[in-house]
Amino acid sequence: MPAYAGPPGLAFDHLNLGWAIMDDPQEHRAKTIGGTVRTLRRQRGVSLKDLAEITGISVGYLSMVENGKRFLANSVFIESIASALRVSPAELTGQPVAPLDPSTGGAHAAVPALRLALMGLAVPGPVGDRLPDDPVQMLAARVSRANNLYHASEYATLAVELPSLLADLHTAVGISHGLVRRRLLQLLAGAYHPACVLLLKNLGYPDLAYVAVTRAAEVIAELEDPAYGALSDFFTAHVLLAAGSPEQALVRTAAAISDLEGHLGAGRAPQALLGELHLLSATAITRDKTRTGEARRLDAGTHLSEAEQLARRTGESRDWHLNFGSTNVAIHRVSLNASLGRHGDAVVAGDSLDPEAITAPGRRMAFHSDLAKALAHLRGRESDALRELLNAEEIAPQRLRVDPLVRDCVAYLLGRQLSAHNRRDLRGLAHRVGVLS
Repeated sequence: MPAYAGPPGLAFDHLNLGWAIMDDPQEHRAKTIGGTVRTLRRQRGVSLKDLAEITGISVGYLSMVENGKRFLANSVFIESIASALRVSPAELTGQPVAPLDPSTGGAHAAVPALRLALMGLAVPGPVGDRLPDDPVQMLAARVSRANNLYHASEYATLAVELPSLLADLHTAVGISHGLVRRRLLQLLAGAYHPACVLLLKNLGYPDLAYVAVTRAAEVIAELEDPAYGALSDFFTAHVLLAAGSPEQALVRTAAAISDLEGHLGAGRAPQALLGELHLLSATAITRDKTRTGEARRLDAGTHLSEAEQLARRTGESRDWHLNFGSTNVAIHRVSLNASLGRHGDAVVAGDSLDPEAITAPGRRMAFHSDLAKALAHLRGRESDALRELLNAEEIAPQRLRVDPLVRDCVAYLLGRQLSAHNRRDLRGLAHRVGVLS
């Protein structure tokens, strides 16, 4: 009589003396970016060899990606494959996704109201009434709260509060003039920032993010301030980058850098914004397919060095509701090396940074997740990669669970050798990010 094989989908865990769920590669493979690439490639009638020739990615690597033996952490590769298959990068990464996390689900549920607010609001012209100072102060406090919610990765609460905040600001602008109106326009620009990045980076609605930056540009144009003009280009470049056009994003950042350098003055805020523009330029360069790999490394390094010099002058800054300073430059050093495929350098850069120095939870989560993706590429460091992912989830669960590249990294780790203890933790994480049902 053959030995009892056990319940379907289970295997006996000799270490813990019990039945454990077996890893079925087919169970999670279809939910990876590689599985989506394989499906779309076949639907388009494109052979693996043809896809390799079009993208410049080797057949062997593409085959391993499609079979879950490698994962796509490189945005250049994702955008190249999307272009070759005539789809948007979001089609490969799966955004927006149906989240398992209730809080993130609440953020998606609030998007229709935010969409109506963005589509229905235009900047009203000035009228003769004067808005008292107290409402201005209250609105300023609400804008500050919205940006703090974003940095804390409290997306559901932010998504619920943004529509009324934008509506109230527009109403206030419509009954104000003079210096009060100017202050309100600045606040309105500050409110569009969390709306843009929430929709773009975290919920996966680049079309709505573009509406948000267009509305912000309308507001900022009335201010006639070079620094705010550079801020508008900064917003727009983010959207262009996420939409898969690093070349257009670089045009925007280059123009903003040039304009801002002519109006720096002695203040810290313009220098902090200039530093952020250099960091965004470096990120866009790592995704620019028109440059060779070595050119991407050198050009991105130039912008990173410029940002580093500016950070020495500004210190740690929260100007423009951003987080510029030496800490953010160090975080970018990790993410840029990872994007360039220099995973060992990314880990070394991460080892030299104290995570506790990162005050914004969203940025701290991004550091740990970028470090995890670099570690996952290094043989024997899979358990360290898992540890970093779990750290990232503890810090900002909503942000981690909507990141498609994190999801792909988790799916990849499911196929690697891990201890029984780590495998249980990994399967739990895989369920929470939507890799395993």
